[in-house]
Amino acid sequence: MNTAIIAAALALMTSVASAQSTLTVKPVDTGVALVNPDMGWVLYFYSNVPTNYGSQLEASDTVDDFPGVSTVFMRIPWSMIEPEEGKFNWPLLDTVTQRWVDKGKRIGLNITASENWTAFGAPEWVKNAGAKGTYYEFGKGPAPKSDTAWCWDPDFGDRIFLNKLENLIKTLAQRYDGDPNVSYVHIGSYGLWGEGHTMMTSQVPDDKADKIIRKHIDLHTKHFKKTLLAISDDIVGHDKPGRRFPLTDYALSKGVTIHDDSILVQPPPNHWYHSEMAQEFWPTLPVILEHEHYGGSKSRGNWGNGSLLLKAVEDYHASYLSIHWWPRIELEENRELIDRINLRLGYRLQLREISWPEKIKVGEWFKVSSSWANAGVAVCYPGGFMTITLKDDKGGIVSALCDDSFDMRSLEVAAPGKAPVKKHESEFRAGLIAPTIKSGVYDVYVSVGKRDGTPVIALPLKDDDGHRRYKLGKIEVVAP
Repeated sequence: MNTAIIAAALALMTSVASAQSTLTVKPVDTGVALVNPDMGWVLYFYSNVPTNYGSQLEASDTVDDFPGVSTVFMRIPWSMIEPEEGKFNWPLLDTVTQRWVDKGKRIGLNITASENWTAFGAPEWVKNAGAKGTYYEFGKGPAPKSDTAWCWDPDFGDRIFLNKLENLIKTLAQRYDGDPNVSYVHIGSYGLWGEGHTMMTSQVPDDKADKIIRKHIDLHTKHFKKTLLAISDDIVGHDKPGRRFPLTDYALSKGVTIHDDSILVQPPPNHWYHSEMAQEFWPTLPVILEHEHYGGSKSRGNWGNGSLLLKAVEDYHASYLSIHWWPRIELEENRELIDRINLRLGYRLQLREISWPEKIKVGEWFKVSSSWANAGVAVCYPGGFMTITLKDDKGGIVSALCDDSFDMRSLEVAAPGKAPVKKHESEFRAGLIAPTIKSGVYDVYVSVGKRDGTPVIALPLKDDDGHRRYKLGKIEVVAP
């Protein structure tokens, strides 16, 4: 027989055998809302006023029916956390925290020092200790104390005020810095409602404000070394569009992200101001969005059909988005919108295709080819590595095989439906030396998480084992 014909026949036989010995799965995105680190909906339990918006929830109600909620947010005046110097009202925070942490969720914090609905956002004892400040008439500015000017703003750069503030920040950091149950801490110690502006209160001049805000950033970064810090975009002016400002450049250099709380406060074209600014932050840090109080935005005609909220998520490459109203009202009136946002908010890791050998030998190398995409608007900031887990018919883990050469953080983001796909080939060996693996057929699971194989990131796949591992198929293992 012709040598060339024999070679061709052998090549064909090898190709067929190879095709028959490889299993390929092309998973379909289930469309489920994902709850993952560094992303998700943020339920406002306290929104400055302590009765807004968690006060109507039963103690057992963590609004689990709102898809994609990852964080409960507590923005509350300093005067309510430390009503007496050195004596803290921790149950105000701890009670809410424990409800959500019990459900696997996290918390966000913002302790403010200026409010217009109570006389003292910063505690009155700070004023009595000698800290300078001024009374103001809301919307008009500084004024002598009177029936219309009864709220007090501290001088945010005053030495005594800053000393007392640092004691607070240091205490908060001792409790929360590095705590895995904390999504982020907002630097809310400057400006009305913790939003970084004083135009309606004590009206601090811009040149003076810049220096003071840098001090507040420095105090927080001095004590918070691990937990994500955020600051309002309004520190540069609530209505000043632009991509770069010296003050936000400084915040970014310190690892502080932005929190835009002006979404849909006003109608188009002023429905927000700082999506350009977000372009400096989102490639490395999660961007946080807060929409206007839903009822107020709706009543003024700014909400529309909600499509602008989805556009904000796209334009800002947002990772977090607020529920800034009574949560079930917002959910019931916006279910379709919320589902659409959940397909884009933060990151969304999709396993597009994966192939593995139908049969492997214990202790010998085998290859797994996989294709991944990030269908969200933001980077997978925590990163993560693919693990293939083999389980027996009792659900026991026979082998955990992690490939830490490919970090999911590297996946690029793009417009809807255009996420680039990254192909990767992994090499594994199962059962080399120990643990002993018997010959048999095992279930194959995929997960994304730590280098030791611990699953961390939820994927939009079916057949979850309850621990963020997802069943793909089977594999036969043969002992030598």
